[in-house]
Amino acid sequence: MNKRTALVTGGARGIGRGIAQSFLEAGHNVMIADLAAGDGWRYRLGSDAELASTASELAAFGDVRATRLDVTDAESCAAAVRAATDAFGGLDVLVNNAGVVDSGPIGDYSAERWDRLFAVNVKGVFLMAQAAVASLRAAEDAAIVNIASIAGKRGAARMAAYCGSKFAVVGITQSLALELAPDGIRVNALCPGMVGTAMWHDHLMANLGPDEFAERMRELIPLGRPQTVEDMGQAAVYLASARNVSGVALNVAGGYEMH
Repeated sequence: MNKRTALVTGGARGIGRGIAQSFLEAGHNVMIADLAAGDGWRYRLGSDAELASTASELAAFGDVRATRLDVTDAESCAAAVRAATDAFGGLDVLVNNAGVVDSGPIGDYSAERWDRLFAVNVKGVFLMAQAAVASLRAAEDAAIVNIASIAGKRGAARMAAYCGSKFAVVGITQSLALELAPDGIRVNALCPGMVGTAMWHDHLMANLGPDEFAERMRELIPLGRPQTVEDMGQAAVYLASARNVSGVALNVAGGYEMH
């Protein structure tokens, strides 16, 4: 591939970090963007210190920079795009990875929790796409990869907010794929399965240790293992580089979810 520039939101850790490394290994410049202080949620998010250390460690794989980002704030999104274009001269790939998870029975789930989750998972995708579209239109080989979830394909009990937000990401992906096709911008979604990040270990399966989690995944997943951040990175690079693929929502779940 020609050397392109990718901006990865939520890039300080977990899936975002794995995606950033994969783009670097594929020969891209990469800007990782994440929260300055990822506290105040129901499990630990990224942080300014983690963003800096991740950028330092990923430098072994290529040209990487880091910038602060709050995807719920339009000006912060615009600033992250400017940081990427100022550093590398343009923007070719936007990876909307920043997201949060939450769960609970609908009767006890507060409107405030619902709004905050949708602000990150849905509004964040909208604001980042809006901020990046002019730069992507100027690129010769532009793509958006939105990180949805297999929870955006099938609902789950006590997960109405999260599943609803990820179904929305799939819908936004399809709409943008149609809208931006005349500009040559491909838009796809990546739907991770069970990845052993903080989202799973600190919230969804917090009662299981790492070994118990791996064993549970071996029982659930046809290919016999949990997914990895490397799996997600491989898929993201594919979706950003396949010249005639747009509007898909690709499951990366070891066969657990099929469509």
